[in-house]
Amino acid sequence: MTASGPDIRSRTSTDGDAVAETTVTDVAERSETPGATGPDAPVEARATARRRRIRLDLLVAAVYVAGALWVTGRGWLDHGGRLLGSRPNDQGFNEWMLAYAAHAVSHLENPFFTTLQNAPNGVNLMTNVGMQLPGLVLAPVTLLFGASFSYLLFITLNLAGTGYAWYHVLSRHVVSSRVAAFGGGLFCAFAPALVSHSNGHPHITAQWLVPFIVWRVVRLARDGRPVRDGLVLGALVVTQFFVSLEILFLVALGCLMMVLGYLICRPREALRRARPMLGGLAITGVLVGAAAAYPLWMQFAGPQHRIGHPGNPDVYALTLGSFVRYATESVAGSPTSALRWGPNTTEQASFYGWSVVVLALAACWWLRREVIVRVITVVAVISAAFSIGTTWTVGTRRTSVPAPFALVTGLPVFDSVVVARFALITTVALGVLLAVAGDRLAKVRVDAPAQGRLVPRLAAVAVFAALLPILPTPLEARGRVPVPDFVTGGAWREHVAPGRTLVPVPVDGMTSLYWSSAALTAFAVPSGYFLGPVSDTDATGRWGVEPQPTAKLLTAVSQGERAATVSPVEIDQARADVRYWKADAVALPDRARRHDDLKIVLDAMFGPGQRVDDVWVWDVRSWTR
Repeated sequence: MTASGPDIRSRTSTDGDAVAETTVTDVAERSETPGATGPDAPVEARATARRRRIRLDLLVAAVYVAGALWVTGRGWLDHGGRLLGSRPNDQGFNEWMLAYAAHAVSHLENPFFTTLQNAPNGVNLMTNVGMQLPGLVLAPVTLLFGASFSYLLFITLNLAGTGYAWYHVLSRHVVSSRVAAFGGGLFCAFAPALVSHSNGHPHITAQWLVPFIVWRVVRLARDGRPVRDGLVLGALVVTQFFVSLEILFLVALGCLMMVLGYLICRPREALRRARPMLGGLAITGVLVGAAAAYPLWMQFAGPQHRIGHPGNPDVYALTLGSFVRYATESVAGSPTSALRWGPNTTEQASFYGWSVVVLALAACWWLRREVIVRVITVVAVISAAFSIGTTWTVGTRRTSVPAPFALVTGLPVFDSVVVARFALITTVALGVLLAVAGDRLAKVRVDAPAQGRLVPRLAAVAVFAALLPILPTPLEARGRVPVPDFVTGGAWREHVAPGRTLVPVPVDGMTSLYWSSAALTAFAVPSGYFLGPVSDTDATGRWGVEPQPTAKLLTAVSQGERAATVSPVEIDQARADVRYWKADAVALPDRARRHDDLKIVLDAMFGPGQRVDDVWVWDVRSWTR
């Protein structure tokens, strides 16, 4: 996270002894064209400069959009028939979240909890990915074009929006060179961190409010207007709360690291600034507490809430060597380049390669006298260390030597964090560092005589060469199993009442979600793909739920693990399970594996089925109503 702000002074060496103190406010003021935008400049000159800035901003935005389309383009070739990236289940769940949000808006239902997935117990949406605000904003798009279109639009705009947001904040408040700000925004949005999370995690890539939140935190300590600044920050925090609570938590940690870095570099100044900052944060806290009271209760005490994240946290941690390796979806990467150095293809939040690591170290050394660089260094080091997990690593092997995250792993909220995502903070810190270094290079090029400009030009070439290996490659796309016409054509409405359950066979979590998404969650489905508690008496987090006996039986038949025969006890259990699910109908699609065996079993359980479009349907209302 950037620690720049008018209260943080940068020290730039001008000769062997003299060091000029320059505030970031001065830098921001000099970002406009000298002599053309000041109060004494002619009106026409100011208008021309303004038009030039607008054209430049539009060009930057267009480049970011083009970059985002480059990453997601294969999905756009057929949004309804393809799944983008390497984590199809994650995409399926997020499409369902967008579909449910549109349903909740149009039917005025609870956006934080629903029984339309994992019927009848339901899913606590706050302990999963949330995304209430994006779902609300995209609801018209979802209703018109479907959840798959909304998902792809969301994941694309996240990359472009995050890049432009960082460019905007950096160019207005941190650096005077818009080229340097553009480079910083490019790194923050298109480094391996956000590209890898575009494999199914739109709640992680939705970081377009992050730079504004960080900047408003800096202003809290500068302006001396705690009420106004606290309210503005509070509005941003509340908005981010309903976009992605996990990113908001990481932003808060990044800001805390930033404050710690400033305290280390300027302890007296930091303590003097603490009072107005704490006052503004108190105002922010009151606003956020009032706006988020109910969803926070749902998160930590509501139905189907969970405690912690399933499994050992180190399963989702990075290795120390991952910072100098290359991500799967980068120019220098390959399908095996990140293998064993990180948890999976989604959580590649480091993977900068040697070139970027050396570049960052060189920039830190060159600008070591500047407070902003020292603070950035503190943030980058702490967040990178946290992403390693509870123990340090040697190569791909985990040792028994405790690492920093071991100090907080048992604390509330920290126990639910995916450890690798701390490196998202590192990526932002490096992006801001590159912007600051690029800005200083631009000044050297402008101020140096003609014969002395070779060094900055060579440095610019070196920066480009260092960043080239981590440029993103397009995400893969794969075909998805088509949802039956019985669902997409609406024939299900004659067999399932609104809000009642349709049971797809086999009772697979993702099949349920794809069918439900295609119908905009108009009917409930059993099972699903989500995080929930182990049981009603144990809130420990786990993936999904224990399948009902009939679900296990049908899965075993579909996989050829048992014969197509059922006992009277299993028939009774099947009728009890559809009663438990509050089902109106059971449906077997033509494309189901071992279709004939499944039909024999279902006929034995519920009587002869009825052929409707491309599925067989069993009406089970006589056992469930």
